[in-house]
Parts: sequence; C-alpha cells; structure tokens
Amino acid sequence: MESLKTFFHFALDWYWLPLVLLYAGVISTILIENRNPSKTVAWILVIIFFPIIGLLLYYFFGQKFGRVKKIKKINKEQTKRLTQQWEQMDGMMESFIADINTEIGDLSKVFRLLKNQRLSLPALQNNVKLLINGEQKFAQMLSDMEQAQFAIHMEYYIFELDTIGLQVLNLLERKAAEGVVVRLIVDSFGSPDMVKYMQKTTHSRIQFNAFLPVNFTSLANSNYRNHRKICVIDNHIGFIGGINISDKYCNDPKVKNRIYWRDTALRIEGLAVSMLQVNFWNSWNQTDGEPFLLEEGYLRQIKNNSCIRGNAAVGFVSSDPASIGPFNMEALLIAIGEAKHSVQLCTPYYIPSEELERALIIAASAGVKVELIIPAQSDSYFVQHASFSFLKPLLERGVHVYLYTKGFLHAKTACIDHKLTFIGTVNLDIRSFYINYEIAAIVSDAALCAQAEQQFELDKMSADWLTLELWKQRPRWKRGVDSLCRLLAPLL
Repeated sequence: MESLKTFFHFALDWYWLPLVLLYAGVISTILIENRNPSKTVAWILVIIFFPIIGLLLYYFFGQKFGRVKKIKKINKEQTKRLTQQWEQMDGMMESFIADINTEIGDLSKVFRLLKNQRLSLPALQNNVKLLINGEQKFAQMLSDMEQAQFAIHMEYYIFELDTIGLQVLNLLERKAAEGVVVRLIVDSFGSPDMVKYMQKTTHSRIQFNAFLPVNFTSLANSNYRNHRKICVIDNHIGFIGGINISDKYCNDPKVKNRIYWRDTALRIEGLAVSMLQVNFWNSWNQTDGEPFLLEEGYLRQIKNNSCIRGNAAVGFVSSDPASIGPFNMEALLIAIGEAKHSVQLCTPYYIPSEELERALIIAASAGVKVELIIPAQSDSYFVQHASFSFLKPLLERGVHVYLYTKGFLHAKTACIDHKLTFIGTVNLDIRSFYINYEIAAIVSDAALCAQAEQQFELDKMSADWLTLELWKQRPRWKRGVDSLCRLLAPLL
C-alpha cells in the first residue's frame, strides 16, 4: 500500500515530464517534415493552445509521412509505365504547342508546363461545351451515357443516393448489364452513404471502389480527399468541372434546395478525352480495383485518330498530395503572369498561397483588369472569415472583388485575356493546391472563352461589388474573427 502511495505521489509530481517529451517529439516531427512554414506554425499553435485536442487532431489529420510516401511510390511507378508512350508522342506534342502558340502567344507556356511535367498531352481538334449548373450537366451526361457502347468511367468526390444519384446509379447498372464496362470511384470521406450502399450490394455489376477508405484506424485518410469530378464515356466524351452527383446542384423547382447553387462543368469530345482517361486510370490504380490496360487502345487512339471534332486545344493539369509540385497553382500562375488585359476568377473558397496572392496583386498593379467572385455567404464559418482576411491586400492594389448573393457560388473557373479558360475542381485555396486530388481542364478556344466571360458578367449582376471603403466599414469584431480564422487558414 505504501509503495502505491509513493507511485501516485511520484506521478503527480512528475506527470508533466512525459507530456513535455511527447510535445517535443511531435513538434520535432512537424519541423522535420519541412512543410510550408505557415502550415508548420499553424499546427504548432493548435498543439500548444489546445493541448490534448491538438495532439489528437494532428495524430488523425496532420501526419503525412506514411500516406504521402505510398502515393509518391505509386506516382513513380505509373510514370514509368507511361514513359515510352510519352517519348513516342514528343514530336507531336511539340507540333501541337507550336500551333497553340500561334493562336494565343505566350499563354501557350501553360501547355508547355503540361508537356514538360508529363501531366497531359496538349491535344488539338476538340469540341467543347460549357455546361451551367446541374440542370445542364446532368441532362447532357445522362444522354451521353445512354449511348455508351464500351465503357463508362466515373470518379466523384460526392455521389449522393438522392433523386439524381439514383437515376445515375440505375443507368450505370443497366449499362453494365448490357455489357458496358462500368468503373466507378467515389471518395470515402465525401460519399460515405454511397460506399456503405455499394458494400452491402451483392448483385451489382459495377466495378466499384472507394478511394482511401476511412475508418477509425485510417482517419488520416480523410485529410487527403479525392476532390475530382470526372466522367469518361467510350474514351471519346468526357466531363469535368465542379459539379458532383447530388440534387443540390440542380436548381429545379421540384427539388427542394435550401439555396440556389451556381456551378460550372465542361463537356469535351475529341483527342483530349484520352488524357482524361489516363487521369482516371491513375486514380483507379490507387484503389483495390482490378487493373485495366491503357495500351488497349487508349493512348493509341491519340496517335491514330485524325477525326477533327472541333477547334479547341485542351490539356489537363492534375495534382495530388505527393505531386512534386503544386501543378494546378503553377499553371494558373503562368497564365496570370502572361496576362495582358484581363483575369477573371470564380472560386467558392479563397485562401490563397502567398504566390497566388502576389501574382494577382502584381497583375492588377501592372494594369491588368483582375476580377474575383466569391460567395457572399460560404458553407463554412471558418473558411468564410479566413477568406475575408485575404481580401484587403487585393482591394488596396486594385483587384475588383465581388460577393455573389444569389446563392452559393461553387464554380471553379478562370478566364485569361479572352484566350484561355480553366474549368475544374480546383479551389483557390491551399488545400486544393497542396493536399487534395484535383484536376482542371485548360482550354484555348475563342468561342468557349466568350461564353465563359459572358457567364462571368451574368454572375457579377448577381453579386455586390466590395470596395475597400465597404470592407473597412465591416464591424471590428468581424475583422477580428477574420484575423483569428486566418491563423487556421493553412489547415482549412
């Protein structure tokens, strides 16, 4: 009994020692990881000011060594498998880039980035169609899937089992029963109900896989989200953009939505779709799905297909947690840096990297008309306030900022100099640039650019212009909350 009392007294006197050692070990680990300095400081602040909770958050959501190391290994293996194909197409890609340069000048450097980093073939002769909101995208996609003869490949962050979700799922099951190969990837964190449903279903002919399955022992996977929205039909029709499979993207009077949901997607037909297929293949190979071979016609189609479907040059920029660089951000930085007249940006979340913020300020200061539309009301309290903390430097240097008031603006688009359009899944935030699996289409097509710019102007009509004077009139307490939320910006 006496020895037990002695132990308790010792524990009470020295309980702080193992905690100090634990904190020192965790903080040392964060420093050794050589992350972005702002992210390092943010995690250290969370751990210090929220002692136990901070450690738990870091354990489940902050560690990156094991997962990122595995993703890097997969990326390296897949790059090796495609090396010969890339080398064979090198001359053709140079010819394509030369043609693009004739049309858009130095903005063609964006396509050279795609080639040099082996992200995508910058393909010519594509037909592209701008799709506004879920109403347009779902009608078009369902129609195209009805005509599928060989394969339907889908990769989505959110796939809800609601009206449109069940309509899509039933169509996929029917096409699979007809002999069409249907492969479906959904993100485990974004589509938990779909994952549970498919795991319980025993009769499905769909080849289904959950991306980075999330359970208690792998909660850290929820930090690495597959945010992509891809559909490839028979390897010649593709869809990309910000629209998930969910009723909330449809502004149908029959569907009860809380707010108007404004989003953008792109339909592509032509040579570029084969590269969208490659991106799906990369994702599929990171799941437990049975492998399929790109060599069975997918890349061969690029070299042999001479059918001219349109005038658009299209490439894809993709990135993931293990990418050697934040390629989506780099492509956008190149475009902004080469802009001579205008930059128009739409994003639901604006938590920029220092590089992006500086690029926008430099462009505006040099006389480029830089415009940014973000939601007046976000779906995240912390992101809303953090975003507002980044607006003042833009306003001070002449960037035009608009707050969309009609509903929630979820579109992720950029229009540069009436010549180049970005449409994809990439938010203008640190998470999209460095953590999530993301993808965007980069399109050089005069007609599409004109349509995208026209839509931008329509969106401005449903937005309030935020001037520096109006920003300064915001209550001090709100600006204080902005500043506090900004400290967490690298973790949001």
